[in-house]
Amino acid sequence: MIYLPTTQHLPQVEPPLPPKETLPTMYDLPSEDPEDPGVPDEFHIYQPELLRKTFQPPIYDRDRIFVGSDLNLYYTARQARWYKRPDWFAVLGVDRLYDRTHLRRSYVAWQEGIHPYIAIELLSPSTEKEDLGQTEPNENAPPTKWQVYEQILRVPYYFVFDGATNRSIAFQLEGGGYREQEMSDSRLWIEDLQLGLGLWQGRYEGIDRAWLRWYDDRGDWIPTEAERERREKELAQAKAERLAQRLKEAGIDLDKLA
Repeated sequence: MIYLPTTQHLPQVEPPLPPKETLPTMYDLPSEDPEDPGVPDEFHIYQPELLRKTFQPPIYDRDRIFVGSDLNLYYTARQARWYKRPDWFAVLGVDRLYDRTHLRRSYVAWQEGIHPYIAIELLSPSTEKEDLGQTEPNENAPPTKWQVYEQILRVPYYFVFDGATNRSIAFQLEGGGYREQEMSDSRLWIEDLQLGLGLWQGRYEGIDRAWLRWYDDRGDWIPTEAERERREKELAQAKAERLAQRLKEAGIDLDKLA
C-alpha cells in the first residue's frame, strides 16, 4: 500500500479548497527513486531528442556518428560491469550501427576504441553534485561521472544544463582536467565540430521554453527534419502565391485556364 505524505489539517471552508492547496502536488512528491536517481522525467526525454535531431557536424558522415542518450556507457575493461548513463553523448568516427548492422544496446569504450567527444548531463537534485564534480572520490566505490569523463575517457567537451533555472555550463579538457569555458550569449562554438551549442528559446513538441540545441557557422539554429519540411512547404506556398499574383496582374485568370 502506498501512503501519501500527510498535510496540515485545514478547516472546512465553503466552497472547498482545490486539491492543489490541500494535497501534495508534483513539486511536493519525489520524481526519482532514491535507489535509482536520475530516472528521466519528460524534460530528460525531449531535451536529448532535440540535441540528437540537430547534431549534424558538416565534416562527418552521418553514418560515422553515434549519439546515445540514457544508454549504458562502459568505460573500463578492468571493471567490465561498471558503467555510466550520460543523458546525452556523441562519438565521432565510429559506425552508427554495431558491426554496421545492429542498433546498439550499450556503448563499450574499450571494444570500440573511440571515446565520446562530448557528453551532456541534465541536472537533477539527486545527481547535481556528482555531475558538477562536487562529490568526494571514494576508493571503495566506482568513480563518479566527473572522474570518468575527465580522467578515464578524457571526453574533450562536457556540458551541464539545469532545465529548472536554464543555467548552462561548459567545460573543456585542458591539460589534466576540465576548465570552465565562457559562453557568449549562452553559446559556445566548437571549432573541431564546426558546430556550436547554445540556449534557444522556442517551441519544441508543443512546449515553449529554453532548450539546448546546435547551431551552424552562420549562427543559425540547425533545424530538425520536421522544421525543415515545414519551412520548405511554407516557401513553396509563398512562391505559388507570388506567381498567382503576377499572373493576375498580367490579366491571366487561372480559374478560366483550369
